[in-house]
Amino acid sequence: MEIIFLGTGTSQGVPIITCDCEVCRSEDTKDKRLRSAIYLAIDGYSFVIDSGPDFRQQMLREDIKKLDALIFTHEHKDHTAGMDDVRSYNFSQQKDMPIYALPRIISQLKQEFAYVFAAKKYPGVPSVEVHELENKPFEVEGIEFIPIEVMHYKLPIFGYRVKDFAYITDAKTIADTEVEKLKGVKTLVINALQHKPHISHFTLEEALEMIEQINPEKAYLTHISHNLGFHKEVQKTLPENVFLAYDGLKIQA
Repeated sequence: MEIIFLGTGTSQGVPIITCDCEVCRSEDTKDKRLRSAIYLAIDGYSFVIDSGPDFRQQMLREDIKKLDALIFTHEHKDHTAGMDDVRSYNFSQQKDMPIYALPRIISQLKQEFAYVFAAKKYPGVPSVEVHELENKPFEVEGIEFIPIEVMHYKLPIFGYRVKDFAYITDAKTIADTEVEKLKGVKTLVINALQHKPHISHFTLEEALEMIEQINPEKAYLTHISHNLGFHKEVQKTLPENVFLAYDGLKIQA
């Protein structure tokens, strides 16, 4: 399985508009973060988890010519706003784009992208094939995805496990029953917003505690804000099997 971090930033990305802090002014490319999303290439198939506002830029940067499905964690705009650009794949692949999400998220997408779901569509708008999820395993192109329900403050959202890899973003708490689904994962991606406590996201310290509990071989931190600090400085403080992800990072799992 090949994994590409399309974006590793929080909802505003890094740098943040109008911010003049040292991290936002950093010239280190690893401190430049688009909104969080990830690409998975598995057994000849290509999947993206979340299409935020930077979806077009991310897919162009990585030269991703084929997309077999788009899978959503939750309905916030930093995870859904780029869905319009699946139309490029509609044109090149000559088929509807399968999208997978909780019914609540599908309802939100129908509001945000009403023209996509209209009975009479304007020519050239995206064409999607809707698959509603619940908290049970599902298959996409014969590949099993296991939802991991996490709490984004009071909003239940999904992370996903695929084989020995798991991707979790925007989590603040994870129930013990859901943590059990992560046991045996070899590669874990999990959110770590900042050091200061936050109402709806893990801090770095909370993320490290969860990593220790799950005990993967390797872990990567994502959904990072400018408040976490410089990439090169934070990395020095992490355990040897934990890595601060950055945009464009490619790994195998």
